[in-house]
Amino acid sequence: MSKFEESLSSGIHKELSALTGAWKGITKTWFEPDVLADESEMEATFRPVLGGRFQMFEYKGQMQGKPFEGIAFYGYDIPNETLQCAWIDSFHMGTGIMLSMGAKQEKGISVLGSYGGPDIPVPWGWRTETILTEDDTLVVTAYNISPEGEENKATETIFRRVQ
Repeated sequence: MSKFEESLSSGIHKELSALTGAWKGITKTWFEPDVLADESEMEATFRPVLGGRFQMFEYKGQMQGKPFEGIAFYGYDIPNETLQCAWIDSFHMGTGIMLSMGAKQEKGISVLGSYGGPDIPVPWGWRTETILTEDDTLVVTAYNISPEGEENKATETIFRRVQ
């Protein structure tokens, strides 16, 4: 049995497969600490791709009354023992792709990426936690991290699995 087959049957790839399904929830968004900027419905699906090597997370919702959508690929790089995520969306990332890496947590995963550009010459961090708190409850929380290391909640979606 290959290392991937082992992971798919009893390792991290099996844990990632538990995310598979349709989800609905409410997303809260903050642009500054403790000031809620938006709260709106979100629909999402997780589905395995490439034989379960990755989970594709697709979501759609609204931000301040305007539609937006995004896609993230979650995977585990077995040789390097690293969780990875590639994330794109029509609001936060514009035309960029954020690549994030992290490690397995006791309850779920946490990955860290960064963003910047001409208007943001010193990159900011972006940490995303994806935690299956119960079989039918998924919490996806993202934290904005200033160049000085101050971390604040940016988004949080509490999803319920659609039966």
